[in-house]
Amino acid sequence: MNKIRKGDEVVVIAGRDKGKRGKVSVRHSETHVIVDGINTVKKHAKPNPMKGETGGIIEKTMPIHQSNIAIFNAVSGKADRVGVKVTADGKRVRVFKSSGEEIKAA
Repeated sequence: MNKIRKGDEVVVIAGRDKGKRGKVSVRHSETHVIVDGINTVKKHAKPNPMKGETGGIIEKTMPIHQSNIAIFNAVSGKADRVGVKVTADGKRVRVFKSSGEEIKAA
């Protein structure tokens, strides 16, 4: 079970963008996610006239490792860790470690 999922509000806890918040848009791989507005880089793109693309410097959002982000707890207003709890009917749900409150699916 992935503790960070698409649509989650997260906070960057390490790296160049430390303290910034954003929403997970894509699970890039098992360990990396793409967060809107986080870890943006400038890439130099060559023009491709066959596809109608112009060249120049473009801003691109790059993947960030999931160990460098933490889920945002709206109640406390801080980053929080994620735990997994088994409910009475046998389902596994994600919960905030600080309060034990269930994380609502986005």
